[in-house]
Amino acid sequence: MSGPRILVVDDESEIRGLLQEILADEGFDVESAADAAEARSRRAKHEPDLILLDIWMPDTDGITLLREWAQSSSGLPCPVVMMSGHGSVETAVEATRLGAYDFIEKPLSLAKLLRTVERALESGKYKRHVPRALSAPVVAPVGKSRVMQALREQVHQVAPHDASVLIIGEPGTGREAFARYLHSLSKRATGPFVTIIGAGVGDEHATALMHGSENADGVRTGLLEQANGGVLFVNGLEDLSPAVQRLLLADLESRSFLRVGGQRAVPLDVRLICSARPGIDQAGDSGSVRVDLLSHLNVIKLHIPPLRDYSEDVPDLLRYYVDRLVDDEQLQFRRFGVAAQNRLRNYPWPGNVSELRNLVKRLLILGGPEEIGLEEVERELAARTLSSEPLVKQDLLALPLREAREQFERAYLQQQLILCNGKVGQLAKRVGMERTHLYRKLRLLGVDFRQSPDD
Repeated sequence: MSGPRILVVDDESEIRGLLQEILADEGFDVESAADAAEARSRRAKHEPDLILLDIWMPDTDGITLLREWAQSSSGLPCPVVMMSGHGSVETAVEATRLGAYDFIEKPLSLAKLLRTVERALESGKYKRHVPRALSAPVVAPVGKSRVMQALREQVHQVAPHDASVLIIGEPGTGREAFARYLHSLSKRATGPFVTIIGAGVGDEHATALMHGSENADGVRTGLLEQANGGVLFVNGLEDLSPAVQRLLLADLESRSFLRVGGQRAVPLDVRLICSARPGIDQAGDSGSVRVDLLSHLNVIKLHIPPLRDYSEDVPDLLRYYVDRLVDDEQLQFRRFGVAAQNRLRNYPWPGNVSELRNLVKRLLILGGPEEIGLEEVERELAARTLSSEPLVKQDLLALPLREAREQFERAYLQQQLILCNGKVGQLAKRVGMERTHLYRKLRLLGVDFRQSPDD
């Protein structure tokens, strides 16, 4: 089945061509018309599912054509979105009064255009026509690095299968975004995507929340039933309580469940995708997660890298979040200067992509010159270096050389001392230092150490 049919009516050939190319890439069947006469002809031959109509045209303007269609016996044939580079409040009000679905200004924002098209097609009977590419605001993970290219390829390989997926990554790496991306590529893409926050499911009401309930007053569906035909995403597998884990395991094994107060088993038809912290898939490190439950969920693993492992993608991510926040939240447009981008490429991002997005949002909200410079970025990062963070997450570039060297040496020796089980003799061999000098260095840096009999 072909995608929804969209008719683009605009007297500017460049805009018609651009819109036709963009919308065709999104899976739509696109026709175009250069004026009102051609639009009438196109509409008579093929009834469209959506019309993008320019206001200012040479023969008959868009408002007049909209009024003509609205006052016909059949009314407006489908949602109509008006476009104009010289719009006024009066024009927008008139278009809305005549039944136009929305009004967008030129130059067109791609993100806003696609969102408007999506919402218009989803209104009423047009919802069933929405192509999979636009059925949800899902964007492929951003980045040209080999790491991200390989990860996207892996998601494409995994998506068509119905097996459970365990997404492993540090907080803030975008685990849910990858889960939604995977879902959008799967055969369940038109089905629901239901999220459970692991820490948010208490034992007392877990059964009713997960299974739903029924009584004389009717049926209340639970999360599992809401997810039937689609995906159940467990965000934070390690945070599920033992009682909820037992419940979920029993449901997976029986492939059905009973509503609270119900007598008939409800079939379970969901794909399980779970996110978890690094190390949960390693033997002996599953922590609070049941081994038998983990074996059910650990069919396919996706490891989401921390942002510091693909820092070459930071400039692309900065641009992406600027554009997205400007479009979604109407924030002031700003761009990162080259020096600021280079500085942020070398920042360790302990909070990963979430931290980057928050930084961009904060800078856009605070406003300032269009170009975000190095000094402004340095001010934002100044208080963010935490000495308690692992060495790879510490922002040594924010410090003077002497302090950075001391902090590096302290963190380095502390971590090495842990690997040597606190034995300074082994530490001396490992780091290649004479033991007397090492003792002096440890005392100077304030590193707490203990001597074992072996030393």
